[in-house]
Amino acid sequence: MRERVEYILVKLFLWIAKVAPRSFIYAFFKTVALLLYNLDSKRRNLTIQNLSNAYPEKNVEEIKTLSQEVYTELSKTVSEILLMFVDRFDIDSAVLNKEETIKKLEDLSQNSPNGIIAMTAHFSNWELLAHFLAKHGLSMLVIGREGNNKLIEEKITTPFRQKYGNDSAYKDNAMLTMVKRLKKGGNVGILIDQKSGHLNSVKVDFFGKKAETTTSIAMLKEKLNPLVVPFFIAREENGKYKIIIKAPIEYSGNGDENRLEKMTEQYNKVMEDMIREYPAQWFWMHNRWRL
Repeated sequence: MRERVEYILVKLFLWIAKVAPRSFIYAFFKTVALLLYNLDSKRRNLTIQNLSNAYPEKNVEEIKTLSQEVYTELSKTVSEILLMFVDRFDIDSAVLNKEETIKKLEDLSQNSPNGIIAMTAHFSNWELLAHFLAKHGLSMLVIGREGNNKLIEEKITTPFRQKYGNDSAYKDNAMLTMVKRLKKGGNVGILIDQKSGHLNSVKVDFFGKKAETTTSIAMLKEKLNPLVVPFFIAREENGKYKIIIKAPIEYSGNGDENRLEKMTEQYNKVMEDMIREYPAQWFWMHNRWRL
């Protein structure tokens, strides 16, 4: 009964998103985000603590301002994902470097006989990134967490994520599913910026502190030798987006001890560099460094 009620409420919310002015949706979620910032002291303090640890050179006022920007940027992402759900957000016109990105995707596809691991993070509008890549030739198996409400997951979330040809797999059986996809020359997408479970994970540096991180990408790289390509999407000041495709990551330390750990730390460093360039666009309210 609870699942059904939640499903109906979500459908109602989506209907409102179809008819409400876009400016209202952005303003509404910004207001909600700032209310949460002021009312939810636990999450606000965690955000401030994470930023303070990552940027010790910043003073108290700078950290406070940045923490508020984090909430505001997230409100934009939520607004746009909602608009994407109801087909009111044109993902092509939102991307400033569309043609350049499509050309890079074509080049990658032609030079990846063992498939591609698209490595990214909960950074800016990661759902827009997944949609754009799939729409323009890089469909993939995307690994994520299963939602608590199976009705919403099956009838709303999964169809949304599969709209342009992506497939979804849940973390519980992810490794086997990813191996099968890569063996066929397919592609997988993994977000590795959240705390991993103890199984198949290592504690490696991330913003100067140890963070438990999945070794899935390193294990797949060792076993099947796919291209490991960092993909990010960054929101610019004008509200448009730039898609950033880094060079495939290769590890040169053949025969090293703790090879998986060193490879995973290398992946974290690429993410850290990207986040440092756009610090307000990462999900800082997550307890990433809980050990």
